[in-house]
Amino acid sequence: VYETVQIGEQLWMAENLKATHYRNGDEIPIRTTIADWGGLSTGAYCDYDNNPTNSETYGRLYNWYTVDDSRGVCPEGWHVPSDAEFTVLTDYLGVDAGGKMKEAGLDHWNSPNTGATNESGFTGLPVGYRGTSSGLYYHMGSFVYFWSSSESSSGFAWHQKLFYNYS
Repeated sequence: VYETVQIGEQLWMAENLKATHYRNGDEIPIRTTIADWGGLSTGAYCDYDNNPTNSETYGRLYNWYTVDDSRGVCPEGWHVPSDAEFTVLTDYLGVDAGGKMKEAGLDHWNSPNTGATNESGFTGLPVGYRGTSSGLYYHMGSFVYFWSSSESSSGFAWHQKLFYNYS
């Protein structure tokens, strides 16, 4: 069960995904070691720094193959948004859309958390990311990448980012 928020004509989750199973019930493999994550060509998830407590707050990290899997990573009735759907969101929010999507304050974001008002209710949190080939964790507190379902090239997809120092 996820908190949701209506923004314009769109309904969004107001928290990051925490799925460990595909929609059909199949388990998504967890990968904890650098060797297991780097260079994967199948779906997987992880907890930032292999710490499940991070996922309670920030949600889980997924590779592209999980997002692109036909079994669906999102709960029934939900989907990973396309790049076009993200564009509708940011166009609706207008100037400083990123600030309107970020959790306000410094509880989770690094300073200065420029322009953060969360006036949209989206409540974006800075989970950072895990390097696709390196398997290393980067930048919790500084930014978040949101996958889209729109592939940009083989094994890659368009994504949206929120940064601590941009609105």
